[in-house]
Amino acid sequence: MVQKATRLGGRSLTGRPLGNTTRGTTNPNRMRRVDRWMTGPQAWRLRPGTTGAPPIAVDLGYGASPATAVEFFDRVRSVSPLAQVVGIEIEPERVARGTALHLDGLDFRLGGFEIPIDSQATVIRAFNVLRQYDEADVAGIWETMAGRLTENGVLIEGTCDEIGRRSSWVAVTKNGPQTLSISLRFGAFTRPSDVAERLPKALIHRNIDGERIHEFLAAADAAWLSAAPLASFGNKQRFVAMCRALRENGWPICDSAARWRLGELTVKWEAVAPRTGALALAELN
Repeated sequence: MVQKATRLGGRSLTGRPLGNTTRGTTNPNRMRRVDRWMTGPQAWRLRPGTTGAPPIAVDLGYGASPATAVEFFDRVRSVSPLAQVVGIEIEPERVARGTALHLDGLDFRLGGFEIPIDSQATVIRAFNVLRQYDEADVAGIWETMAGRLTENGVLIEGTCDEIGRRSSWVAVTKNGPQTLSISLRFGAFTRPSDVAERLPKALIHRNIDGERIHEFLAAADAAWLSAAPLASFGNKQRFVAMCRALRENGWPICDSAARWRLGELTVKWEAVAPRTGALALAELN
């Protein structure tokens, strides 16, 4: 069943959580790639603000098992020891499983896209949640969750395969989507565009002729092929060469070789945004 966009206006008239139940499938360490990015380039967001209040990190839709929420807690605390972490699920039974693993600083709550916490969130991680929704629903869902962020907060919304080898996500702030990140395990892909089946909902149906994401993935594949002579030195060197070539060809590639060596590539949203629709370079209000 698909949740209709008209029912995602930012609050629930019935008092029920906003959203639908996901399949709940998950595996330990599945989110390692996105969490590595969160605790790397984005770690500055998790520092206490001017008020000194501990940052709040939310794991939305952690699934039938709270394993990835506990991992999220450990990773957040590694860069922000006083951070408060909240796992949110729409199914009471899943919340109960999480609550049974209570840790100081880790809480579990019943809820959905409305993010039922007492103050604004610094980080919201929503992974493998939006796949069941229509693309037309994405802008409203992003807007609802972004409205629960601090001024420097970020929503990380994306998708990965069952064991986390191929992953991609969009970073969304109060000003709208900012970047798309792709993270691939070396040896688990033949060409960069293999990530296409794991693109976020906002882009997965846009990988067609005439769309920016299709052009970007085609350019990445071409750069990867051109860097084939470096394969004898290892895939890390080849991936770095690919990223450098993309940047030299005018693609707004972020970060540096330190991230690229991890099989991770971040590009500004305007380079891959849909050409039509609510997410076509528009800011969220």
